[in-house]
Amino acid sequence: MGRVSFRLAFIPALVFFVLALIFWRGLFGDPSLVPSALIGKLAPEFKLPSIEGLNLPGLSRSDLGGGKVTVVNVWASWCAPCRTEHPVLLELSKRTDIQLVGIDNKDDPENARRFLGTLGNPYAAIGADVDGRATIDWGTYGVPETFIVDGQGIIRYKLIGGLTADFLNKGFTAEIEKAKLPLK
Repeated sequence: MGRVSFRLAFIPALVFFVLALIFWRGLFGDPSLVPSALIGKLAPEFKLPSIEGLNLPGLSRSDLGGGKVTVVNVWASWCAPCRTEHPVLLELSKRTDIQLVGIDNKDDPENARRFLGTLGNPYAAIGADVDGRATIDWGTYGVPETFIVDGQGIIRYKLIGGLTADFLNKGFTAEIEKAKLPLK
């Protein structure tokens, strides 16, 4: 009986340890390493209107592909990391070999227009995902998140969190170049 009680006493400690490990990894782990079930699959079906009062087209799956790599950035005006990554997106938008589009997640149109008016608009098109349904279909965990979609409309890469200048010049640019190559 003593041996069983002794083992049972370790169950709460083991549960605590496992939960602490999960919590620690969530706080200090690299969120960009979270796998996506959509990598290698066709982008989800979606059709979003433009941001009310903004002179840009909305966004749908039919806008992806067409032979050109598309970078899809999920953002919101209320998102502090989105503000931090915005200069990097402006730099990325200068590339002529890709198109950069946005999905504005659960945002007030006035705030979104003010955000872009203040910081500049890097996007060729923006879909307003007012209820957040499209971003759920994309498998997002939050904002910002950025996807690379190849010329056939297949999701080739997902970045969770803000895009930094350092990562743009190293890993992200390499992922764009890989998306130009046929899938193996």
